[in-house]
Amino acid sequence: MKEKRNILAIIEKEAPNLNNLLDTNQVAEFKELTKELRDTWTKKQIFRTTTEMEVSVLQDAKYPTNAAKYWQCVREQNVFLENLMNLSFDYRKNDVELRQKEQELEEEKDELKKELLKIDIDQKIYGKANMQLVARDRMREVNEWSHFKKKYNDGTFDTKDVNTHQLESYGKIFKNRKNTLTQGSSQPEVFNVLGQLQTADRVKEERGQIESVKREAIPQKPKFGTQSTQSEKD
Repeated sequence: MKEKRNILAIIEKEAPNLNNLLDTNQVAEFKELTKELRDTWTKKQIFRTTTEMEVSVLQDAKYPTNAAKYWQCVREQNVFLENLMNLSFDYRKNDVELRQKEQELEEEKDELKKELLKIDIDQKIYGKANMQLVARDRMREVNEWSHFKKKYNDGTFDTKDVNTHQLESYGKIFKNRKNTLTQGSSQPEVFNVLGQLQTADRVKEERGQIESVKREAIPQKPKFGTQSTQSEKD
């Protein structure tokens, strides 16, 4: 079976044409680097690494519960599934268009049109290799999200209905946001965070998930938000 994602032949074939763009010394340097460039192209980072997925995406402040992390994994995995499927359709179209170009080349008599067809064919072959590379990394991330789903599915929450966990998870998220407020926080930011937190507590009460709590009115001198000076008030 022909190796997929191997662009070494494409790079070597295109190297002479770089004379149109580069000077002689640069073309020579490019030719010397062809194997290294193929290796770079093959191992370059396309999507997030496992570390980035866990530390940046599934960070504890934004997803403070295992349920929140699990359901974010579901969202992320689905995005990559849909992108992989659409990429498959694009790949099939590219393959058909490539065969069309090859057929046109066999039948074409005009030399200039034949040159253009050869360029189109080389470009589609390169595009095909790129799609194979992207598909491989999309599939890797689909698998990674599957592993994370298993890791955070500890059996303590509903894995069928995303709504079930949200009140608890959002409550913790809003508390985390409240803890980041300072006197320099803007009034809309404070209003939004405290409003979300109070609403979450109210809904919990209504659902009987917590006992009724006494809510204090916002103090005259709030702890959070930019404070107005006397001169500003005047």
